[in-house]
Amino acid sequence: MASAKLHLIKLSVGSESFESLTAWQSRPEAQGPDGLPRHVTRMWPRREAELLQGGSIYWVVQGLVQCRQRILRFDEVVRDDGIRRCGIVLDPELIRTSTAPKRPFQGWRYLEPTDAPVDLPKARQNEDALPADLSAALSDIGVI
Repeated sequence: MASAKLHLIKLSVGSESFESLTAWQSRPEAQGPDGLPRHVTRMWPRREAELLQGGSIYWVVQGLVQCRQRILRFDEVVRDDGIRRCGIVLDPELIRTSTAPKRPFQGWRYLEPTDAPVDLPKARQNEDALPADLSAALSDIGVI
């Protein structure tokens, strides 16, 4: 992801694991009309152009950054209340990253590429995830 200009980071509220996030995104209510997963948020990124230059959304699951998805585009979403929202349309592929602890925060935040966790090697993409507390402890001491 070295070529990306900018990323987003977001808590995956309600997800208990990488697998539960994957399962949620495969459900129709998590997808747009085109079948691609999307996350609908109140705020539209002001730095949209930078995000669309290879940016990803990094997902925090159970207090740890665990994976990312490439951002494909931003769609306007207007629900029954008439309020304009931003639909962050995502690549369906979730890519596991090295874990990194992250304290809770509201909404999403910009994430500079230099601060983003690195992708796990392809050979490790299908490994079972470690329990969150063990992964956090290993991350704290710099092992993963």
